[in-house]
Amino acid sequence: MNISEPKSVTVPEIALIAATRGAIGFGAGLLLAGKFKREKRKVLGWTLFLSGLASTIPIAMHVFGKKQTNATEQLCL
Repeated sequence: MNISEPKSVTVPEIALIAATRGAIGFGAGLLLAGKFKREKRKVLGWTLFLSGLASTIPIAMHVFGKKQTNATEQLCL
């Protein structure tokens, strides 16, 4: 797996990546914010942060593991 090679990513994959990044960011923000009671904030923050982090692994494996297809092959699918 070479991560420096260009990858083609579909719109649904981009949306999924953005959603996991958002969950991680929102979870981290809750951990640092003072808007909720400490215990609720910690539980919600860690849940969002860890679920976003955990979902990143299979998404990254999918994106970096898929083979590059050219335009002709995509039309035939």
